[in-house]
Amino acid sequence: MLLSLAIWIPIIGGLAVMTTGRDSNANTTRWVALVTALAGFLVTLPLYTGFDTTTAALQFVEKASWIERYNVNYYLGVDGLSMWFVILNSFITIFVVVAGWVVIDKKPAQYFAAFLIMSGLINGAFAAADAVLFYVFFEAMLIPMYLIIGIWGGPNRVYAAIKFFLYTLLGSLLMLVALLYLYNVSGGSFEIAQFHKVPLAMNVQILLFVAFFLAFAVKVPMWPVHTWLPDAHVEAPTGGSVVLAAITLKLGAYGFLRFILPIVPDASRYLAPFVVAISLIAIVYIGFVALIQTDMKKLIAYSSISHMGFVTLGFFLFAPGGVGSGLGIEGGLMQMISHGFISGAMFLCVGVLYDRMHSRNIADYGGVVNTMPKFAALMMLFTMANAGLPATSGFIGEFTITLAAVKQGMFWTGAAAGLTLILGAAYSLWMYKRVIFGDIANENVKALTDVTPREFWMLMVLAACVLGMGLYPAPFTEVMHKSVEELIVHVSRSKL
Repeated sequence: MLLSLAIWIPIIGGLAVMTTGRDSNANTTRWVALVTALAGFLVTLPLYTGFDTTTAALQFVEKASWIERYNVNYYLGVDGLSMWFVILNSFITIFVVVAGWVVIDKKPAQYFAAFLIMSGLINGAFAAADAVLFYVFFEAMLIPMYLIIGIWGGPNRVYAAIKFFLYTLLGSLLMLVALLYLYNVSGGSFEIAQFHKVPLAMNVQILLFVAFFLAFAVKVPMWPVHTWLPDAHVEAPTGGSVVLAAITLKLGAYGFLRFILPIVPDASRYLAPFVVAISLIAIVYIGFVALIQTDMKKLIAYSSISHMGFVTLGFFLFAPGGVGSGLGIEGGLMQMISHGFISGAMFLCVGVLYDRMHSRNIADYGGVVNTMPKFAALMMLFTMANAGLPATSGFIGEFTITLAAVKQGMFWTGAAAGLTLILGAAYSLWMYKRVIFGDIANENVKALTDVTPREFWMLMVLAACVLGMGLYPAPFTEVMHKSVEELIVHVSRSKL
């Protein structure tokens, strides 16, 4: 029942928010949206407190017949690979509502409703144990994000929204073909766990790998199918950028663990060097691209692509004998959660500045520390975490993945990934230096006021998450162990 509540409370609450009506009722709209977001988050907390860390089986399972003729079920459950992302998504939704509290004056009811409905759909994708149910949630979440970018975005919002929609939709169509094929060869079942047991020839596995890979690589996004993300981030409102970076990218990476690795393990091992190569390209090349950006949002967007390259790198670290790395997968999962906190916080920081100056250009700032000292201190923490500073959450995942590469006998891969952390420090700190430090650059900066109590506590909570996870990651890792161990055993065993 908990998973259904996590899905349907935000969706039904979002529909209720839409009934609050016109802009004159904006205050009512905000409070209904906030109460819904808080309720949606609170019902996910028992997923952690009641989680059994000694088993890899799905927990909090719910199952009911949906389309009986084709054996499609409303089948929900979470394990160590998915549980934290349901909680993270519901948690981030609260910040999206708070961030748009006084900023959104155009159709606020529809704005908050779109985010709440999308939150429920994303939870559904992470919790789905039936392939059709996953596909429905996975595709349906495109609609509210398309509307968020297209209605409340910047000057080129329509172009960015259409590009985002087409990229992700076209990739997903290949996944649908793959799911239909697996349904046919599995004896008429759409249960994802049944797909894991189907023996498949190598040529079939490679074709299925390509179909799934294109769907999830676009969503991550991996180089070279990443070009939709910077455009979407630049044009999206602050809340849209936060959800894009903190949550929706994680769905793509999650797809690798739920579909590709367990369904086509032989193809995964065979094509692992290819995935490792393009992951390293993303980390290095996109890091250099981030260095030359003049727009803060675009810089952070490219930073996200580079950081997500570490995730896919960790997932595909196979030793020469074909044994996967549990440490690499756990590091990737930790990186996903950490990136949710850090990227969300970074985009919220840009939003705080944009709300005051209506500019994201780095050149328009300088000396912000003189007028916004509290903000400067908080942004410093998030910038350092983005650069992978030890004792912050940004260090945990990247260090673990680098260590996993070395332990798998891939020293130069680990060295290349580790050395490119310098790039992360370079573009993060250089942006911070130009925006925050120095003398007051102009009259607009001189007129800035420091963070409001609403903004301060919003960023403080995220700061606590970044430091808490960096100093004590055990609550996150202990949940993953059993599921990762089972996945590694499965992936390291041939289906041929």
